[in-house]
Amino acid sequence: MLKLLFVCHGNICRSPMAESVCAYEIKKRGITNVSVDSAAAHTDEIGNPPHRGTKNKLHSEGVPLVPHRARLLVKSDGEKYDYFIGMDDYNVRDMKHILGEIAKPVCKLLDFTASPRAIADPWYTRNFDETFYDVTEGVNALLDLLEEKGLAERRL
Repeated sequence: MLKLLFVCHGNICRSPMAESVCAYEIKKRGITNVSVDSAAAHTDEIGNPPHRGTKNKLHSEGVPLVPHRARLLVKSDGEKYDYFIGMDDYNVRDMKHILGEIAKPVCKLLDFTASPRAIADPWYTRNFDETFYDVTEGVNALLDLLEEKGLAERRL
């Protein structure tokens, strides 16, 4: 099983949105060997549910929200997951600090697209539409790459 971990600052906006979109796309594509989870780089929101803006946007797009409470990324996650995917440069820096030296990919979600960039934090921008479209673009590019590399398998 290939395990992906999405990370953002508080684990209530971008990373649970990415986790939910990815879980939805995995199911839609019939991928059988990829699992997803999400975590926070900071303790601000630990234990809290996803932001109402994330919940509302996912609902309006027909994407089920994965059951979720914010949790903190911890060093031992470095052994449990295969890809560590942040939303911006600060997340990547924080992940590397928490995880230390690991021989697994630590990158931004939109690094998998033709236009690498950060995903703006809707906690500040209040633009959950833009975040959703960026997350969806990144998730689809990531899953396409995993399929091209033969790492994501579809059920027959």
